[in-house]
Amino acid sequence: MGRYGRAVGLNAGTAARRAVIIGAVLCLLSGCGLIGRSKSTQGQAEPESMTVTSPMTEQGAMAMRYTCHGARETPPIFWSGIPPGTKSLALVVDDAATPITPRLYWIVFDISPATTDIQAGSLPTGAREARNSTGRIGYDPPCPATAPHRYRFTVYALGTTPRQPEGAPLRDAWSAIARHAIARGRLTVTALP
Repeated sequence: MGRYGRAVGLNAGTAARRAVIIGAVLCLLSGCGLIGRSKSTQGQAEPESMTVTSPMTEQGAMAMRYTCHGARETPPIFWSGIPPGTKSLALVVDDAATPITPRLYWIVFDISPATTDIQAGSLPTGAREARNSTGRIGYDPPCPATAPHRYRFTVYALGTTPRQPEGAPLRDAWSAIARHAIARGRLTVTALP
């Protein structure tokens, strides 16, 4: 194979890796069957459902203190319905209007399965944060400019504890969550400009 053939093979391999990552990300964000199901002891897939709630809204919209227009504080999130076999939990906050090229505002992982919430302005003991779409570690508060916008707060039950460091790259954290999710719950909230 000549130089051109090797270059095409390298580009095809890179393209294949990107396709796998994009597929995992889309599956994670859209809640495809693999993410929303767990395997029973008989190997059959069983649906799992978690409930996610938050007092972060005021008069039907996200309170300003949790957006870029306010204090930029991390919002409180509560969940229930964690399935058996959960080894850790993760939270992913993304923009509901951009599922193809998703914008991620916050990824928290290594949350203990004994934990049932994230309090405003803090993280549970032992939890870690990945980089968001801005490249920074932690919470990037929603900042709609001209019109109301919807944001998804998704809590994932994982069948393992991801081996990702604090400040993990966004794609690495995403992929680890997608590979090990056995259940999820989602809350969608609107933020005002």
